[in-house]
Amino acid sequence: MDIEPEGVIKYQLERQDIALPSSLSGDALIHWFGICHALDLIGQHPDRYEGAAYGNISQRKKQGFLVTGTQTGGQADLTRHDIAWVRDFNIASNRVRSQGPCRPSSESLTHGQLYSLLPDVRFVIHVHSPLIWRRSKDLGLPSTVPDAAYGTPAMALEVERLVQTSPAGEAGVFSMGGHEDGIVVFGNTPDQAGLRLLRLYRRACELRS
Repeated sequence: MDIEPEGVIKYQLERQDIALPSSLSGDALIHWFGICHALDLIGQHPDRYEGAAYGNISQRKKQGFLVTGTQTGGQADLTRHDIAWVRDFNIASNRVRSQGPCRPSSESLTHGQLYSLLPDVRFVIHVHSPLIWRRSKDLGLPSTVPDAAYGTPAMALEVERLVQTSPAGEAGVFSMGGHEDGIVVFGNTPDQAGLRLLRLYRRACELRS
């Protein structure tokens, strides 16, 4: 399988390069970024994905959602300067409008699609885990089709298909069939999503042993 360069933004971005409003807390993103980074579910290595950083996290807000900035996975810590506010997006025209000190994740359309389809979902974590991804079938994970590339309208439409026709919406997790090692976990609260990911990681470890 050809490996597509990781972290490349494929949507058209309209961005205001200004600070995030002080009323928008990114504490939950910072907290779970640290946990995922410690487990190497978010990170950056020279021998993986052509050296690009991987992984991103988002949180629904009253308007739009906060999301970690593109290529922030390699940082040891996340700060407010590494968070973007996606005000709105349009899958049909492949556009994202954002505000903040950095560009939003290349997976912003995928995050936005989940929030649009599942009103109760408030937190989304996208990680890269060879351990989980290679055992997706054994773990019973719904999966997007292999030809749906990350960060594209095609991937967003695949998310819609999974939510409507599989247990993905209820289970809060799916595997990205065409995005090497890509796993997406989501929940109604940050801790629900995060703990769901940790339980899945433990199950994958148990299968390996």
